[in-house]
Amino acid sequence: MNEILSVKNTRIKELKKLHKKKYREESHSYLIEGFHLIEEAVKNKQTLKQVYITQRGLQQWGSWIEEQQLANIFLVSDEVMNSLSDLPTPQGILAVVPITQLENVQLKGSWLLLDNVQDPGNVGTMIRTADAAGLTGIILGEGTADIYSTKVMRSMQGSNFHLPILSMNLKEAVQLFKEQRIPVYGTELNEFAVVYNKIEPQKDFALIMGNEGQGVSKELLALADKNLYIPIKGQAESLNVGIAAGILMYHLTV
Repeated sequence: MNEILSVKNTRIKELKKLHKKKYREESHSYLIEGFHLIEEAVKNKQTLKQVYITQRGLQQWGSWIEEQQLANIFLVSDEVMNSLSDLPTPQGILAVVPITQLENVQLKGSWLLLDNVQDPGNVGTMIRTADAAGLTGIILGEGTADIYSTKVMRSMQGSNFHLPILSMNLKEAVQLFKEQRIPVYGTELNEFAVVYNKIEPQKDFALIMGNEGQGVSKELLALADKNLYIPIKGQAESLNVGIAAGILMYHLTV
């Protein structure tokens, strides 16, 4: 096991760059932090390029690491771990995972489409909820938060390992669904929108959730088969997009 004690170590400097999208794309790698995410990655047969662990972390999870026969383990000082983590109190373990390209994914079943959803917590929450609700997959449109950022990773809690997540032009995605006669639902309160519970649960559908401030783009709303809304019964002006997505996904899913 290699040991790294200095934050000025070249490897550590390179690792810190993975907090930026540009370097994640260049290296085709991202960071996951915390034992739960690393355990989920291993359960779902993800490759761990390197694992970085403190002495305290080694005491907690050393036997698990041995059982999994993980390679490229680096023992780091608390100072080094603190420099790599964006958490106020790091757990003491993180790993580097390669970004893999999904191939031959069929756009059938139930899909959540995210249109310019920028808040990492909202993106992660909706992906995690889609996983829990049994949706087939997620499509990320332009402007949506990068799922490989550590904030989205923490919010997803490993759901990204359970279902396909694609990035593509949402207008093209909607067209592909419509060609297969899969209904596409936008989300907006307007004179043509229908209350969500008027729609019967179904096996195949595409649900579009939009930006926290502007909602779903007008272009996508015009392409949708129907636009849905959730009635507000109290005094709140609106629902958080993550909460609204959860209500709609659980209602629509058979």
